[in-house]
Amino acid sequence: MIKHFLNLEWKAFFRSASFGKSVAIKIMMGFFGLYFIVMFLLLGIGLYPMLKKAFPDQDPLLIVNSYIFYWILGDLVFRFFMQKLPVMSVKPLLVLPIKRSQIVHFVLRKSVVSFFNFLPLFAIIPFGITLLVKGYPTGSVLIWMLCLVVVSLIINFLNFIIESFSAGSELSFLPIIALTGGLYGLNYFNFISFTSLIGNGFNGVYQSPVFILFPIVILIGLYLFNFKLLKQKLFLDSGLKVKIKEVNAANLDWTKNFGDVAPFLQLDLKLLWRNKRTKSSVWMLGLGLLYGLMFYPGGKYDAMPAFYAFVGVFVTGIFLINFGQFIPAWDSGYYKLLMSQNIKYEQYLKSKFILMSLSVIILFVLSIPYVYFGWKILLAHFVTAIYNIGVNTHVILIGGSYNRKKINLDEKAAFNLQGTGAVQWLIGIPLMIVPLLIFGISSWLASFEMACLVLAIFGILGIVFHQKIMKLITNKYLKSKYKMIDAFDQNN
Repeated sequence: MIKHFLNLEWKAFFRSASFGKSVAIKIMMGFFGLYFIVMFLLLGIGLYPMLKKAFPDQDPLLIVNSYIFYWILGDLVFRFFMQKLPVMSVKPLLVLPIKRSQIVHFVLRKSVVSFFNFLPLFAIIPFGITLLVKGYPTGSVLIWMLCLVVVSLIINFLNFIIESFSAGSELSFLPIIALTGGLYGLNYFNFISFTSLIGNGFNGVYQSPVFILFPIVILIGLYLFNFKLLKQKLFLDSGLKVKIKEVNAANLDWTKNFGDVAPFLQLDLKLLWRNKRTKSSVWMLGLGLLYGLMFYPGGKYDAMPAFYAFVGVFVTGIFLINFGQFIPAWDSGYYKLLMSQNIKYEQYLKSKFILMSLSVIILFVLSIPYVYFGWKILLAHFVTAIYNIGVNTHVILIGGSYNRKKINLDEKAAFNLQGTGAVQWLIGIPLMIVPLLIFGISSWLASFEMACLVLAIFGILGIVFHQKIMKLITNKYLKSKYKMIDAFDQNN
């Protein structure tokens, strides 16, 4: 049966309608993977001599054991945001004489061969070989390495349990942040010394290999718990259950002031508030507004005024970036129906432009308290807001005409890469890098004030020629209309 499952996975991968459409992003992710492999390999090779040089009187193995707690926390957070449970198309299998337990076991075992489980091996194996060369007992070192592998698998299955319980919440990333932050806080303030507990545990495994049974028992328990969770959800009608709740209808009459785009504006606002995925664009506003606190306090970047433009674009344009980069994929679920209606495409795009422009204005007003750190920051935020409205809104809309990835609005909101293609990665260059270069070069050649003026001029020109630019963008969307309909019809 496993052979049949692997055969189906192979065919699903190569016969997918989306295969080959995201070559750029696959190559980019491959380079990222290669980069991490090289970094872990260098860490594994150089860790022992570095620790021996820095702490000549201490055993490098004991030092490593004392820091494993921080590796566990970091790995858990990294996996939560980056690793997804491997899935397969199970609904067609549920009508066949195949046991549900076989399907669940295959999915869980498939997660064991994840890249995230192999990555630590590139550090563990070289470090273990170094210990053997230095004369450490062979059996103890091998058991210690096995214990690290088991812990990595424990983190793997623990991550899926946390995701399972947090996926239904709007801020699904809060449980993992609360858990890891709470454990770190308890350790930092010495309420519970997890560094000592886990470090002593690994020291015990190294000295008495029989203690390896404890993490193995934990691993088996987490595997069985995951098996139970998945098996309970593996029914044909599991997605048909309707959650009954009170409906709160918002009064959107104020949108009528925008004329013929009001219906589209109302649809966008309802879309934002009624779906998990789009709500993340709203919740990210708070994080975007606080982004400046990483740069402005202490005046560390006063000598690099280009950072003012970078932060200003991000702070006033966080919604524009998060929401705009997926236009029109937000409507991919009913895009065919939308395009079959007697509507003007220009009105549809104009509503997106108005929504993004309003967000920039609101975020600029909310960022005014940054004047506490200096008037230059307020001026930078003002001109970058103008630039966002005049230039970046149009850049976002142009990039949207190349979107071909369908978005599932009901999936987990936070840090969800589903529906992300090469467009979303490449669009960051004109959005963030170009204004930084314009501002940096202008301030270097002239002054900070002149750089602000140049950036504002670009934004004003975009606003002045808005109608002509929108006609060009509309024509681009009309040419891509049927390609997008066909792409959104496919299961990505």
